[in-house]
Amino acid sequence: MRTIRRRCAGFKLALYLFVVAGTGPPALSLAIEVQPTPEQIQATMERGKTAAAKGASPDQLHEWFGAKEDLTPHGFIMTKLGSLLVMANHLSLRALSPTDQDVAQVMANGNLLVNVVLFGDRVNFAADSYIVLEQAGRTVKPSSVRFDARGERTSVWPQQPAYRAKVIAQFPYADLDPHAKTTLSVFPSSGGQVTFELDFAHIE
Repeated sequence: MRTIRRRCAGFKLALYLFVVAGTGPPALSLAIEVQPTPEQIQATMERGKTAAAKGASPDQLHEWFGAKEDLTPHGFIMTKLGSLLVMANHLSLRALSPTDQDVAQVMANGNLLVNVVLFGDRVNFAADSYIVLEQAGRTVKPSSVRFDARGERTSVWPQQPAYRAKVIAQFPYADLDPHAKTTLSVFPSSGGQVTFELDFAHIE
């Protein structure tokens, strides 16, 4: 489990971030692959097919980060190779394979996707949330941010945390250092900050 550093500054929302370790072989790269080689692409598709043959579902192949506890918010990072891995697995479970057009579309994506699930005390707690990355003192802003304006009830509703909601951001690869240790910060609109440490050197 990677180290998580959490700072919450005077706000009432019960926010948590959970991430679960993904399955599959560890990444052999030493950084996020912004321009994967044909060999890496083929090897990734084979991994997705192999995982499907073993009964693994696509969500088990995400690059999860954080804690495993239930009812703690969770998130994952989706890179080019990560997207291809999940797609190959998803299609293989249906006896299909990615087409050349599918692969080209994934490789042409210029953004790293970050998906975070937060938990809070009211239905609209995640509205207008924001996410940034910090790398060596430099702030990387997202090209887009989407969020659930209305959260879903959790299994413990009306107890806390009562609601679950997603915040999804995309960050241009051109603005990122794919080798860097990175701080992910989530800012709910009501105030406060939740911070997590990521190491891009261990994400393919």
